[in-house]
Parts: sequence; structure tokens; C-alpha cells
Amino acid sequence: AMLRLRLLTWDVKDTLLRLRQPVGQSYAAEARAQGLQVQPEALGRSFREVYGAQSRRFPNYGHGQGLSSRQWWLDVIKQSFRLSGVLDEAALTKVAEKLYRDYCSSHSWEMLPGAAETLNRCRELGFRMGVVSNFDSRLEVILSQCNLRHHFEFVLTSEAAGFAKPDGRIFEQALRLGGARPEQAAHIGDDYSRDYRAARAMGMHSFLLRPAGQGPGPEVPPEHVLPTLSHLLARIEK
Repeated sequence: AMLRLRLLTWDVKDTLLRLRQPVGQSYAAEARAQGLQVQPEALGRSFREVYGAQSRRFPNYGHGQGLSSRQWWLDVIKQSFRLSGVLDEAALTKVAEKLYRDYCSSHSWEMLPGAAETLNRCRELGFRMGVVSNFDSRLEVILSQCNLRHHFEFVLTSEAAGFAKPDGRIFEQALRLGGARPEQAAHIGDDYSRDYRAARAMGMHSFLLRPAGQGPGPEVPPEHVLPTLSHLLARIEK
């Protein structure tokens, strides 16, 4: 059956773009440039712990709690280093500012296999496209730097929306921006609950990017699973 889709919405991190190296490695390299010695593995563990705690305490970058996303991130970076034993506050401030900026650049990100070709083809086929991402305001710059911004009519971040996936209200805003009813739209992402299940709960179609060898996840009909982004066209052109 034809899906009769008009609008495709896309997650970004680990769907279209991924980090070129693990956070611990990037952070440790920047610290070394400032004369600080930290083990990448320890820093990676500290980051995961701090990021988790900060996300629970100040959800969606502290939106609604008076934090800017920039401040949210600077706190996460500094606390990750402190937890890894770095106590030079002046150096930490410098490292945090630099890392916050570094993640805007295409040096930090690479495209997933099939991303560029799939986005080009979807636009040629006349789909309207937008981004729906639990990300902060840097995303516009990142997409521009990585030469992807021109594919999208809109870039909706959780920071701008005021709601983070799986909250359906971010998808409602995306549907308004894209001028489509839920059944005319499909969302593509790599997270089962935040992307796949959340979009379906809104009445949208959805496809789950699940690379082979990832291990078993929740049951998803095989026709909704994308082993690579290049599988999308066969699923939506039927």
C-alpha cells in the first residue's frame, strides 16, 4: 500500500550524524592542549554519570528552570573533569568554553552511511523535510557546518520547542511547521521510545534505524526497521 507521505521528520544524533570520537577522547585531548592530564576512559565514565544526573535534575537543558543550554553544558563539562580529579578551575573554564564551541564544528561530527544520498533522493522525490531533535540551539550551526541544513524546511530542537521527545507536543509542533497531518508524516530515528514509539503514538508513521549487530531490542515489525538509511526509500516508495 502507498503510504502517501508528504512530510519526513528526522532525528539527528546517531541517525544522520554521529560523533567522530567518544566524548572521553575529545575531552581528554582538549584538556591535554591546556596542560591537563586526564585518562579518556575515566573522563568518559565521569561524563556519562554527570550527563545523566544533570538531565534528571534539569531536563531539556534546564528549559523552564532558568538555565541557558550553554550554561547547562558548561556545567556538565566542568563537573565531568572535576569528577575525574581535575581541580584547576581557571583551566576548566577555558577547556569548557572551547569544547562547547568545538561541538559546533564538522570536525566533531561525521555523517552516517547513506545519509547524504538518502536525503538528496527524498528531496528529489518531493518530500517536505524537517528535523525533530532533543538537542540545544547549536544544532542549526552543526547541520550547516556538515552541509545538511539545506535539506530541511525547519529544524525543531527540544530547547526551542520547550518539550523533548518522547513528549508528543514536539511532534505536534513539527506537524504544524511541516503542514501535514500525522498520517501524512513519517519520523526516522534510532531510539525506540523517543523516536519510533513516540511518533507512532501521535499517529505518525515511523522507521527505526537499527544497524545489524546491535543486539536485540524491543519488537518492531521488520518493515519499520532500517538496517541502514539507504533502506528508507524502498520502505516509503512502495
